[in-house]
Amino acid sequence: MSYGLLVAGTTSDAGKSVVTAGICRWLARRGVKVAPFKAQNMSNNSAIAIRADGTGGEIGRAQALQAAACGLEPDVRFNPVLLKPGSDLSSQVVLLGDAVDHITAENFRSLKPRLAETAFATLAELRAEYEVVVCEGAGSPAEINLRDADFVNMGLARQAGLPVVVVGDIDRGGVFASFYGTLALLDAADQALLSGFIVNKFRGSLDLLAPGLRTLEQLTGRPVLGTLPFDLDLWLDAEDSLAYGRVLGRPAAPRGEQWLRVAVVRLPRVSNATDAEALAVEPGVAVRFTAEPAEVAAADLVVLPGSKSTVADLAWLRETGLADAVLAHAAAGRPVLGICGGYQMLARTIRDDVESRAGEVAGLGLLDVDVEFAPRKVLGRPVGTALDTEVRGYEIHHGRISRMGRLSPFVGDDGVSDGPVFGTHWHGAFESDEFRRRFLRLAAGLAGRDGFEPAPDTDFAAVRQATVDRLGDLVEAHLDTDALWQLIEQGPPAGLPAIAPGAASGATP
Repeated sequence: MSYGLLVAGTTSDAGKSVVTAGICRWLARRGVKVAPFKAQNMSNNSAIAIRADGTGGEIGRAQALQAAACGLEPDVRFNPVLLKPGSDLSSQVVLLGDAVDHITAENFRSLKPRLAETAFATLAELRAEYEVVVCEGAGSPAEINLRDADFVNMGLARQAGLPVVVVGDIDRGGVFASFYGTLALLDAADQALLSGFIVNKFRGSLDLLAPGLRTLEQLTGRPVLGTLPFDLDLWLDAEDSLAYGRVLGRPAAPRGEQWLRVAVVRLPRVSNATDAEALAVEPGVAVRFTAEPAEVAAADLVVLPGSKSTVADLAWLRETGLADAVLAHAAAGRPVLGICGGYQMLARTIRDDVESRAGEVAGLGLLDVDVEFAPRKVLGRPVGTALDTEVRGYEIHHGRISRMGRLSPFVGDDGVSDGPVFGTHWHGAFESDEFRRRFLRLAAGLAGRDGFEPAPDTDFAAVRQATVDRLGDLVEAHLDTDALWQLIEQGPPAGLPAIAPGAASGATP
């Protein structure tokens, strides 16, 4: 028999992804054959799953992390519907790994039945294969404007008979109102599935929190299954770590005499900017996401990351003055790195009749290459050599290099460099430890930071594994795992009370 659970949240970024990963890790440690599932994700941070026939497909990066927590390779079934926003009004639809359409306000409802059918069938397939499937919701289950066509939150739970736990971020404030309001806005049949709450990102004394937890339980008839502490070390693969002006992670002191300052341009449609995480694990490397030309000018290394809308984000670079700052940085002989869409921006020309349909536009001209977009994406997990060492990465892009000048090779078949400017279509290349060290040493020399020295023993894969283990530790230490397992095994408890909005008005703590 297959068991399951849906982890929902009061808001986006409440912690659904990390709680799901932690529960997956806890179950895997118990010897349970467990898999993650998110019916629909909306994110430009994606990972590559390799199918049995050797072809690649896209899933949300969070589901790849959850797969690692289960001890599994990524599988396109773990995230059957992925929406990749290209603008405020349109998203690319990736169905079971392949880009198949675009969703807009006009065709939203007509596409929903197909997406829902795929999601429901895929979950049923996984439940036949695994002992437990831990599902992650999207946004909030109380988005009542979307409930009639929902197949991600309560619609999925109702269809599959899943118990639901709701995660709330107490660090944002208002968590008790969010928990109660989420439950109150659901109809009676949905409320019957909502089985408990999890408080996330708490810092302070639990004694001060306890009265509120007791009152919430009295008002709702549902238990609080635990309170997870705020943990500064949980920043890998977290989309909310990409905030403007924020130094990524907690960089250790340099091994040499100098720091290396890295400015990653926070594009409006940034895609897979998690590439910068591998740089940020190095002692002495301070990585900051920025949209300020002055911070670009002050940096030692400037990174243009991936973009879901290369042409539109390139126009934004010019409008904000960031393009001029990048050009001045390169003209001064200091290093500039472009990854995927960022690489395409460094080109002489970009011809895009696929994403923006803008035709031919001028790039920044820092690399003597021309880019042309093709309808079908390049998807893969290639292996190669750069800077005389092995490099592994993954590719997700429509753009191809259609013409290349006499340039030095860099990473990948079409990656190039010219003096201080480097470009590659490969994401994840800097997770290759020796390549990362050699590139940082090269970049530091170009930036005049001769006192910077990469650490010889930083292991990015071990850092990511430690993150997954830490999530499992937090679940075991701070959640009522007996109650959680009972929900997974037995489903929603019978007789959960239904409440109506405003029912708490006369309550006393």
